[in-house]
This record gives sequence, C-alpha cells and structure tokens, in this order.
Amino acid sequence: MKNLITDIAGVRVGHAHDERLASGVTAILFDTPATASIDVRGGGPGIRDGVLLEPVNTVEQVDGFTLSGGSAFGLDSGGGVQAWLAEQGRGFPIGTATIPIVPGGVIFDMLNGGDKAWGRFSPYRELGYQAAAAASDTFALGSVGAGLGATTANYKGGLGSASATTPAGIMVGAIAAVNAIGSVTIGDGPWFWSAPYEVGDEFGGCGMPQHFTEEMLAVKIKGAAAATAENTTLVTIVTDALLTKTQVKRLAMMAQTGFARAIYPVHAPLDGDVVFAAATGKKPVDPLAGLTELGAIAANTVARAIARGVYEATALPFKDAQPAWRDRFRR
Repeated sequence: MKNLITDIAGVRVGHAHDERLASGVTAILFDTPATASIDVRGGGPGIRDGVLLEPVNTVEQVDGFTLSGGSAFGLDSGGGVQAWLAEQGRGFPIGTATIPIVPGGVIFDMLNGGDKAWGRFSPYRELGYQAAAAASDTFALGSVGAGLGATTANYKGGLGSASATTPAGIMVGAIAAVNAIGSVTIGDGPWFWSAPYEVGDEFGGCGMPQHFTEEMLAVKIKGAAAATAENTTLVTIVTDALLTKTQVKRLAMMAQTGFARAIYPVHAPLDGDVVFAAATGKKPVDPLAGLTELGAIAANTVARAIARGVYEATALPFKDAQPAWRDRFRR
C-alpha cells in the first residue's frame, strides 16, 4: 500500500497546475463507473453536479470527480475531465449518446498572489483535461494540483491523501484539497489536530502537546474578517465495498466527521466544505455494523489526509506568501 487513495483498485489520480496562476486541478478517475454520493457541510459550496449525487436522483454512478482551484471559475475543470473521458468512450449511455458523469468542487484561491488575469476564458477546462490525461496510481502530495494555491489560517495548505483497511478487509482511501478557514495545527506548534489518528510518521510523528494552553485553543481564522470567504476543504473518499447510493451517502456523512478531527474551526458560513464519496463495489459489507465500522475508519482516514496536505505543502514563491509547515518544523 502507498497510503494513497489509489490503493483502492481501479482508482487513478492526476494533477495539472500553473505556477504563475498559483492554482490547479486534481482529477480522480475510476476505471469503471463507481456508485457515488455527497455530503455538504460548508455554508458556501461551489459544486458541479452535486444534486445529481443525492440518493433521490436517478444516476447512481460516476466516472470521476474534480477538485479545483479558481472558485466558481474552477467548475470549468469538470468539462475538461469530461472531454478526456469522452475521447475514451466513457460515460452514461443515453440512446446513441454517451455522457461522462464528472461531479466536482472548487476552493477559493483567488487572492494568493498568483496571476488570475486570464482574459475571456479561464484556464481550468484545459487544466482539467491535462489532469485527467495524467491520471495514474501514483501521484504527488502537497502544493500540487488543486492544492497548489491552498492556504489555512496559519500554514500553507495543500493536497493530501491516506488509506486504510478495516478489520474485515474493506479498503478505504481519501484525498483532500486543504484550503481551510481554520488551523490544521494546534496553535502555531508542530502538532496536528489529527495526531491521534496518525499512522507511523506520515505527518511528522509530533504527537500531541503535553498540555493545552489558552493560546492553543484560541480560534484562528484565516485573514481578516472580510477574508472569511477564502476557504473550503474538498475531500473525495473511495471504498472497495459494495454499497448502494444511499449507503454511500451515509459513508460520506460519517467521513465528514474527519474534518472536525483535523480542522479548527470548520464548516463556517463561507466554507465550501464537501465530501464526495464513491464505492467501487468489489466487497460485500454488513449494512449496519460493517458500514458503521467503515464510516468510522473513513473519518479517521479523512483526518489523516487533511494533515498530510499541510505537512507536505511548500510555500508559494510570492512576497508575503504563507509559510509552509516544513519551513518551521522540517522533519
């Protein structure tokens, strides 16, 4: 296992980004369509095809997801991924037509120092196409793809991933674009809120502080009060369990708990926090105890992926750019 979402068989991830733009796209693709749903907790989400993923609606499976920078402009990235999939003959058949199903979400990275003066059309459709074309079972973490322009309240945000296996042998993986309004670390120290769930030293092995001070528990909010729109953490969680669309919805809801274990504060009025969830349908799971166990481990995996996104990030090359965790605590 690589401790990546691509440990789930049939899942591939690709990045594309522009250093001058200080933004990018991450594509998550399935070799065969996966049953999918969504859970939204942020008060200001930017989502493509989100309603389609609700269990009451007809289409049950998707061909991929996109995570993108660019705020609402980044929703164009889904069209690029869709174009690449269409070239492969992938999609939902309707008569003689085939329509790739590619939901996605966006983060706000418009004020991070990058050049966003792109003219009439944004670059995100092309970046989406490039990300899909680059999809593989191995991929980089940190300041790449949708995580390139991400920030948090105190350290540079980024793209993280993690995976786990339940005692019953069900696999689950998460990928996170971490652009949080809050902090992923306890105070400004090296400790991550996700520390109790860390596997090995995947995000530094710093553990928890010996005691908590008032400063550590103070609420840190990114930027000034007027800047509280500059946020969103996006997560995709995938399992190889055999689940219905309604069960995938429950998995997404349980996995969202990982945000609260990793980010403080979270799910704010202008956050766009979203969990996309998918099941590749390879292994049966008990619908009650088994799904409960899977959801609990999925939440832990989300918390780990979020911490890894910040741990692996590097600072943007701009004046007054936010420092990376490793700039201060290189491990």
